[in-house]
Amino acid sequence: MSKSALSRMKGRLFFWFKRFCLTVLLIWGAGIVLFSFLPVPFSAVMVQKQFGAWLTGNFSYVARHEWVSMDEISPYMALAVIASEDQKFLTHWGFDLHAIESALTHNERKPNRIRGGSTLSQQTAKNLFLWNGRSWVRKGLEAGLTTGIELVWTKRRILTVYLNIAEFGEGVFGVEQAAQQYFGKSAKNLTQSEAARLAAVLPNPIRFKANRPSGYVIQRQNAIMRQMNLLGGTGFIKEL
Repeated sequence: MSKSALSRMKGRLFFWFKRFCLTVLLIWGAGIVLFSFLPVPFSAVMVQKQFGAWLTGNFSYVARHEWVSMDEISPYMALAVIASEDQKFLTHWGFDLHAIESALTHNERKPNRIRGGSTLSQQTAKNLFLWNGRSWVRKGLEAGLTTGIELVWTKRRILTVYLNIAEFGEGVFGVEQAAQQYFGKSAKNLTQSEAARLAAVLPNPIRFKANRPSGYVIQRQNAIMRQMNLLGGTGFIKEL
């Protein structure tokens, strides 16, 4: 192949790559605007998990999800995830620099026990638009999407979407599905203890079981309830 032909091929590839990137950015931008008021039908992580199961021959796997508004979710559940995952959620602008610095320091010292420093806003952006995994590319995209979400959405909306798309178990997405499956009740009727139990499995919902809690999960559940009380109970989130 001549140099001129190779140059033209590179030019075409670059042109289509730019168009692809622009299209993805437009889709993400539209998603941020539309999901600021529309229910989220599914997330990128749900799609990833569903297709991943099919590709490995697991055709029994179904990503189950049922959207509910914040008014249909127990305030204990909203408080539990803030207490366990992101206590500065109501005041930060999408990022907790102290938590990120602390996580980086911890991971340098204990590389076999990786700890994340993501806020609820970052987790929402990742779950909704991106994929599971660890890479600097994904973290960079996550940062941009988090900024967009924080600019367009209210804190109440971020928390509503997070609670509706978070994974609580194998194929169990969203707090309504989790409440029905593990406690036989709607998310609106979750008690403080039940909400803390669900929040306790969030770091690893495949390993930790809300319906068959290990000693560690129960210990974490109790710690979350103590934090919920220290924050002032549901009065802490009265502004949501």
